[in-house]
Amino acid sequence: MAIIINIDVMLAKRKMSVTELSERVGITMANLSILKNGKAKAVRLSTLEAICKHLDCQPGDILEYRSDETQA
Repeated sequence: MAIIINIDVMLAKRKMSVTELSERVGITMANLSILKNGKAKAVRLSTLEAICKHLDCQPGDILEYRSDETQA
């Protein structure tokens, strides 16, 4: 997949657990896990906004584009 999700990186930088983020954002652990593992097909802008708010970051800190050629 060409879109890389860096939630784990931001969680580590903020010293926050996945459980704490899911509670603050108001999404289930299962849905947050699907998102952070890159298995999600879509993300609501309201969810992205809440994640950015609670991690004190920008969407570009979480979402990264890599062309298929550079992933190898």
